[in-house]
Amino acid sequence: MLRPTKAAGPKASPKPKRSAPPYPFILEALAPLDPLVRPMFSGYSVYIGDQIVCMLRDRPNYPKDNGLWLVFSETADLSSPTLRREFPSLREIGLLGGKITHWLILPAASPNFESESLHACDLILKHDSRFGRIPKSRQAKTSLKRKPSS
Repeated sequence: MLRPTKAAGPKASPKPKRSAPPYPFILEALAPLDPLVRPMFSGYSVYIGDQIVCMLRDRPNYPKDNGLWLVFSETADLSSPTLRREFPSLREIGLLGGKITHWLILPAASPNFESESLHACDLILKHDSRFGRIPKSRQAKTSLKRKPSS
């Protein structure tokens, strides 16, 4: 069967191919938890189950915020001296303008980026309660699934 042809006109340019997520050593470290990696904003979000635990960003625009964006739980004490000792380069994400305070970054430009990132991965592997949140979009889907039928 023949398909109808489209009207002549300017051809749509093909979608650019997505590049692979940056910092593959992070995904390799989290591999035992079978992470789900999805494109998100200017990076790649990493989910463990329903929880988003981090985002990987390496973009030419605003390179200051390239690195590992960590997502902290509702119960994490972000002002804890222990947290700052564990992650000396941890700081706020400039692109978020201080509006989302439970996301913090380990900047790729830090001399300790790899070791601090792998330490975060170790803690996530141990199910450290400071890391991860269920996004509101997933909370709604989860609550719909759990509602008993009448």
